[in-house]
Amino acid sequence: MTPTPAQDRQLNIGDHDRASSGMRYVYPVVSRRAGGVSVGINLNPNNACNWRCIYCQVPDLKRGAAPATDLALLESELREMLRDILQGEFMVRRVPEEARRFEDIAFSGNGEPTGSPDFREAVALVLKLMDEFSLRNRIAVRLITNGSMIVKPYVQQGLDLLNEAAGEVWFKLDAGSREGIMRINSVGLDPAGVVRRLREAGQRCTTWVQTCCFARDGLAPSDDEISAWLGLLGQAKDNLAGVHLYGLARPSLQVEAPRLARLPREWLEMLAERVSQIGLKVRISP
Repeated sequence: MTPTPAQDRQLNIGDHDRASSGMRYVYPVVSRRAGGVSVGINLNPNNACNWRCIYCQVPDLKRGAAPATDLALLESELREMLRDILQGEFMVRRVPEEARRFEDIAFSGNGEPTGSPDFREAVALVLKLMDEFSLRNRIAVRLITNGSMIVKPYVQQGLDLLNEAAGEVWFKLDAGSREGIMRINSVGLDPAGVVRRLREAGQRCTTWVQTCCFARDGLAPSDDEISAWLGLLGQAKDNLAGVHLYGLARPSLQVEAPRLARLPREWLEMLAERVSQIGLKVRISP
């Protein structure tokens, strides 16, 4: 049997293949967190990121920066994708009936999007096309980020543009201690600096913390690590919209993959209760 070409394959939450559109910068997915179809903007087509999260699903991930963006190509690809979704047969052709809702455009992709020197210009371009297709206030625009570049002026300018469009920042926070962050994200960070960047993001744009929850070597995160994580949330909570807890939906493509496993929904619900107790809203995607 001849395999179905990627461009014609039905999307599902377990398949976020960035190449499925045949485009360089734009790719569609069915997102369980967004709740329907999400159009991704991949400013890291070189698979380079300044972090290396052990649950990352990017193939051939390498440490490094995003290359310069061909903004004309990004505009052409996004316009073509939006036409197919809004005016063509994309939803019928590629999306399961229960997920045929266009929910957002998200800066995500194969590395840290704010590492792109053209991040601000890319945000402005996306907002221009949202206006062209009358999508403002109909769908969300989101930045999915590790927050490491929030202090950069060009990133702050991009966040200000997102805020003007009622956009959201989804800020990665997977652990609360220096050791925990190194274990999961492979970077040495001062937790106090993470709190400062969280506050900065939240002061500029609606910001949700996103936390990937999983077992490693059969063990859930320790209570000490959870307490440290809750401590960081507590310090930044006045600038946060809430917390999004999510589990593993697709296999990691990092060397630690065999050591990682999903946690039961009940575990996430217990953690959500502890988050609620410090006064933050919680969403769960097991």
